[in-house]
Amino acid sequence: MLEAAFILALLGAIDSLLTSLVADNMTRTRHNSDRELVGQGIGNTVAGLFGAIHGAGATMRTVVNIRTGGRTRVSGMIHSMLLLAVVLVLAPLAQQIPHAVLAGILLKVGYDIIDFSYLLRAHKGPRWDLALMMLVLGLTVFVDLITAVAVGVVLAALAFAKQMADVQLAAFGRSTGQSLTGEERTLLEASGGRVTLFDFTAPLSFGAAADLGHQVRERVKDHASAIVLDFTGLEFMDVSAARAVETIGCDARQSGKRVYVVGMSDRVRSVLRGLDADHCLPPDTAYENRVDALRAAVADAAAPGGAPARATAG
Repeated sequence: MLEAAFILALLGAIDSLLTSLVADNMTRTRHNSDRELVGQGIGNTVAGLFGAIHGAGATMRTVVNIRTGGRTRVSGMIHSMLLLAVVLVLAPLAQQIPHAVLAGILLKVGYDIIDFSYLLRAHKGPRWDLALMMLVLGLTVFVDLITAVAVGVVLAALAFAKQMADVQLAAFGRSTGQSLTGEERTLLEASGGRVTLFDFTAPLSFGAAADLGHQVRERVKDHASAIVLDFTGLEFMDVSAARAVETIGCDARQSGKRVYVVGMSDRVRSVLRGLDADHCLPPDTAYENRVDALRAAVADAAAPGGAPARATAG
C-alpha cells in the first residue's frame, strides 16, 4: 500500500505541475507550486476519508476551461460542483452523450495543446533538446509518465552539467588575458612563455574539475617552467576541484615545474589540507597578491639552472 501510495502521489504531483505549466503559458501567469501541491494533498487526504478516488490536475480539462473563458479559482470550483452534480443527479443525462462526441472533444483539445510553432522550428534548435523531447514523448506514450519525467530530468541535468563544464573550461582557458594589470601583463610577456597563470576565481562544477588537470597539463607541457594558481575570491572548493588542484600540483612537481599559489582563503586551504590535496604544493610559494607571485615566478624562471628564488609566504 505504501508503494502504491507513493507512486500515485508522485504521479499526481507531476501531472498537476505539468498542467500548471500549460496553464501559465496560456494565461501568461505564474502558479505557486507549493500551494498547488499542498492543496491537492489536503484534498486527496480528506477525499480518502470518504472512500473517494484521488485526483490531480488534468491538462485537457484545464485547457478547455481556459479556452472557454475561465481565468480565476471560481472556474475550478464551478467545474468541481458540475462534476458533483453529474455524479449525484445528472448521470442519466450524461449517459446519453455519445462516446464519439466525447472522443471528438478530446481530439480537439489534444490538438490545441500541441505547440506547432515550436515543432516547425525544432529542427533548427539544439539537436540534443529535440532528441530529449522525442525520448520523453516516447516514454510517456509507451511506458508511463513517471519513467518519462525521471529519465528526462536525469538526462537534462547531465546535459546541463556538460554544457556548464565546457563553458567553465573555456572561460578558464581565456581568463589569463583578462583583468590583468599592466605590470602583470608585462611580467608574463617578459617570461617568454615560461610562466603560465591560471585563474580559479570562479567555482568549478564537478564536470569541469574532472578535466581541469588535463587542460593545465596540455598548456604547460612545452615551455612553461612555473605555474601561478590564482585563488583570489574563491571562497568554496568541493572534492572534485580539490583533486584537480592536487593533480596540477603533482604533475608540476614530476615535470620539474614550480607552482605558486595566490590569494588562497583559509576555507579553501582547510579543504585542501583535510583531503591531503596540497601535499604536492610547495609550502613556501604562497602569496597574498598576484603581482608578487608573478615577480617571484619570473625571477625563478630567469634564474640560472632554474633555481627558485626565496619566496615570502603570504
